[in-house]
Amino acid sequence: MSIEYYQFGPHKIDAKDVFYTTPLSFVMVNLRPVLPVKRFADLTADEICDLWLTARKVGRQLEVYHKASSLTLNIQDGPQAGQSVPHVHIHIVPRKESDFENNDEIYDALDVKEKELKKKLDFDEERKDRSPEERIQEANEYRSLFL
Repeated sequence: MSIEYYQFGPHKIDAKDVFYTTPLSFVMVNLRPVLPVKRFADLTADEICDLWLTARKVGRQLEVYHKASSLTLNIQDGPQAGQSVPHVHIHIVPRKESDFENNDEIYDALDVKEKELKKKLDFDEERKDRSPEERIQEANEYRSLFL
């Protein structure tokens, strides 16, 4: 039986949006652990290894795909750190020279995105979701990197 969706905190992620999986993690646009663990310190050693090895593998492919020269890997661990979903996850952001005037502006941008995600998860009607077709197309493009 194939998986129809993955659980991300209290949210269901359609399997069509997922482009890479391991026994302990799945990846869609950002890395999302399969196990419902709220904080990094609550992960087992095996889960931590799997999470970071998956981030490394996916990051390498996304860096090439986006013609980037670097990656920002970011975890917001707990609500005061900006975590919008109570679930350990890593943001993998391909980076290019001069993509921000000040390199540390990436963290402000990530904070804004987390706040936007929180609004989305709070069902803010002004935010427009990407269509299933858009998400599936992106997942298919990324999935092809791992065939």
